[in-house]
Parts: sequence; structure tokens; C-alpha cells
Amino acid sequence: MTLRITQVDAFTAEPFRGNPAAVCLLPEPREAEWMQAVAREMNLSETAFLHRHGDAFDLRWFTPAVEVDLCGHATLASAHALWEEGHLAEGEQAVFHTRSGVLTADRDGDWIRLDFPAKRVEAADPPEGLLEALGVEAHFVGRNKFDYLVEVGSEDVVRSLRPDIGRLEQVKARGVIVTARATTAPYDFVSRFFAPRAGVAEDPVTGSAHVALGPYWEGRLGKSDFLAYQASPRGGVLRVQVRGERVLLGGQAVTVLRGELLG
Repeated sequence: MTLRITQVDAFTAEPFRGNPAAVCLLPEPREAEWMQAVAREMNLSETAFLHRHGDAFDLRWFTPAVEVDLCGHATLASAHALWEEGHLAEGEQAVFHTRSGVLTADRDGDWIRLDFPAKRVEAADPPEGLLEALGVEAHFVGRNKFDYLVEVGSEDVVRSLRPDIGRLEQVKARGVIVTARATTAPYDFVSRFFAPRAGVAEDPVTGSAHVALGPYWEGRLGKSDFLAYQASPRGGVLRVQVRGERVLLGGQAVTVLRGELLG
């Protein structure tokens, strides 16, 4: 059986920027081992697998190394593909059943708005080797269910990071978010995200990191709506709106590749 697989660049309106994700719509559920093998073959930071479940879709995300509990850019890519390929009507909401609960996506002009749970960080002592691996001095270190968050002194520090990925892999967390207040207009804050333990040295644009970054900067900047930039080499733009214990993430997406999966 051949299956269609689509590659979408998420959190960008330009091909070959943002964060690429593969999206595979299945006629029925498949075993995790097969999905993990496909994700290794695609070798992108995330591959999303969907199958219809009533009026919604079951959605799972895999890096080349592991299945993850939450992924923003592959959810954005999935919603984009469902609308573009006619599986959902243009004004119809995309509803996903996931390991992080029910997530939704809505069209907002040329943007897509995701509704995710907030994952607030609490102050934490940096684990051994974290700051040395990053090569930075921290203004703040926090931790949530998934990641460490490190605030540094400036946007320039974030952009110039050259972490020791081997040492960073020893940090026991899904990943490490590094952030600073933006000095480049029109952005409010910038970030980068490193997840070598999940098989991704640096993730180009990370929606799930922004469900922590939004609430964090809400406390720092005294507002709840932001324009954020993830300053990886590919770069990506996100609208972030904190609404209590939910975070609305806005992004654009563009399809760059369609193919058939034969295995």
C-alpha cells in the first residue's frame, strides 16, 4: 500500500525556512515501531502521523529517535495539510486527540492558530554541566515537565550560542530553551531550542517551547500577547497569546514536498 507523505515548512511563509515536518495521513492506526522507522527515514525534527477518529484526528509525533508528548510545528503542519488537501473544509476547525489532550487549530487569514496547554516553568537550580555546555551566564533557570528554560542577558547572546551538544545531551530533560528579551523590532523575545536527548541537536522553530515562553515573558514584560522569533539558522516567527492556562500559538506554513511512502 502506498501512502501520501507531505513535507511542510511551519512557522514561516517562505519555503526552506521555519521548521520542516513530515505529515502522514493513515487510513488506520499503525504500530509505533513502524512510525518510528518512518520518522528515522524522513530524518526531520518531527514526523506527524494522523488518522481520522470521528470528526477529529488522532495525532502522534516522532523525532528520528523517540515519540514525543507535544509538538507545535508538526501540529501546525498537520492542520495546514488537512486544509490544503481537502480533508477539512476551509472554515472547519481541526481537532486532534494527542498524548497532551485535545488540541485544536483554526484558520486566521493566512495564519493558523493553535490552542495548547500552558507549560509554566518554576525556578530551578541548573543541573550539573548545563551552563557550561551552553557557555553562558544565566539571569534565570527554570524547569517544567519537558524542558529547562534559561534566560540570558541579550538577544546577541542567544543568536551567537554555540553549545557543546555532547555535554548538553547529558542534561536530563527533553530539551533546553535559551531566551532573551528582543532588541530587534518588532519582536518581544527571541529564543533557541536544543534537544539532543530527543535526537534533535537544534530544533529550528519549537511551538511546544513557546507554551512555556509565553507565560514566562508574561511575568517579565507585563503583557500577554507577543510576537516571538526563534533565532535558529532557519528562523521562524510565532504569535503567542497567553490565556490563563492555555496558550494560543499563531504561525504560517508552506508545503514544499509531496511524495508516496512505499514501505
